Amino acid sequence: MENLKKRQDWKSEAGLTLMELIMVLVILGMLTAVAAPRLYRQMGQGKTNIAKIQISHLESALQVYAFDMGRFPTTAEGLQALAENPGGSTSWNGPYLEKGVQNDPWDRPFIYRNPGRTGEFDICSMGPDGTEGTDDDICN
Repeated sequence: MENLKKRQDWKSEAGLTLMELIMVLVILGMLTAVAAPRLYRQMGQGKTNIAKIQISHLESALQVYAFDMGRFPTTAEGLQALAENPGGSTSWNGPYLEKGVQNDPWDRPFIYRNPGRTGEFDICSMGPDGTEGTDDDICN
């Protein structure tokens, strides 16, 4: 008889009530609602910073290319000239990029122009919206 009473006491204390479960879910929902926008904002800034670093790396590779070739690649040759010899030139000492030409953090190709709108050349990412000429573009 004493064993039966202990078993009943244990069963009444085991697990959570429906009200306790609902409260836990409400608290988790509130925490998610507060943390998710901040996390999303941080992720967006991270990709923007990565694009800036990639552009800087491409600029450095273009400087070495220009030193070897005596000029920057044309717009038609594009950034691919850093990975493959354009036109079989004997002055080309590449590849100038270890991993070849990579896409931006949004998996789109960088835009290269020579002559550039703001300098000798432009290297741009269209940013998160994928549309050229908008405020979120990232350029050298």
